[in-house]
Amino acid sequence: MDTEILRLANLTADLLIESNQTIGIAESSSGGLIAAHLLAIPGASKYFMGGSVIYTRVAQRNLLAVNDEQMEGLRASTEQYASLNAKTIRELLGTTWGLSETGATGPTGNRYGDSAGHSCIGVSGPLSRSKTLETGIEKREENMVSFTKGSLAFLIECLEENR
Repeated sequence: MDTEILRLANLTADLLIESNQTIGIAESSSGGLIAAHLLAIPGASKYFMGGSVIYTRVAQRNLLAVNDEQMEGLRASTEQYASLNAKTIRELLGTTWGLSETGATGPTGNRYGDSAGHSCIGVSGPLSRSKTLETGIEKREENMVSFTKGSLAFLIECLEENR
């Protein structure tokens, strides 16, 4: 496991445990790395309620129960889409926070015209935020790691702001 991601996961865990809060994850291009690193922390059951890799619209429809009406005017790999998935996973799992990541890992861009290295992150909870991350990298594994670090760092910012 990546030591920098583990450092961020430990900080996330500490902040969630200290405030007696929970999280659900709906990630895409990070491929499960966010959940894996949060679950690598002993005592994860205190704050981690569940997660899924929402890699396609089929997964979003069937795992998150996001219907076509909710998707009207939206597309994947946008801040609005990440925000919708973060809110939905939070509501489905009854957690304090929801975190979602969606993007284009590479080596090429996605079908929507986003370049490799494009990721959108959504946080839903006591405060809700979204942001876009552009790595400029075409290497798939490097982007997955970067998206995971970026997602956890953004979540930490939100958790600290909400303290």
